[in-house]
Amino acid sequence: MSALIAENRRARFEYHIEEQYEAGMVLEGWEVKAIRAGQVQLTDGYVVIKQGELYLIGCRINALRSASTHVHPEADRTKKLLMGKADIRRLIGKIEQRGFTLVPLNLHYKGGRVKAQIALAKGKAQHDKRETEKKRDWDREKGRLMRHKVSGPSAS
Repeated sequence: MSALIAENRRARFEYHIEEQYEAGMVLEGWEVKAIRAGQVQLTDGYVVIKQGELYLIGCRINALRSASTHVHPEADRTKKLLMGKADIRRLIGKIEQRGFTLVPLNLHYKGGRVKAQIALAKGKAQHDKRETEKKRDWDREKGRLMRHKVSGPSAS
């Protein structure tokens, strides 16, 4: 079972998610401690491919105040993601051919290690975003109506 650390909710609003992948992360010790303390933010993160390797950019990990004096933490450091070569080649092909992008969906623990869930995604048009908002509002209103309807007749 994997425990969720941080989620990029904005990604599901901004993009159509096509495929999801799990990747390991190369982290420094202070980053692991800060992640355990919940000092991570994924909202502005994105994934790039350089020389056949994946890198997570824009993921902010704020250092703890108790960070060592000889370590100079950099909150927006680029983090390398670890995946198999065949998977990376497949991602490169899809990104180059069809105009997809890679976005981080969440960070989670798996087997005591921090993993990143990344997605192959296409950007949504403005009308798709409005449609998503309408659906979310309707679901919320439907929930209110159902609660009101359930509590209404039993109260009389």
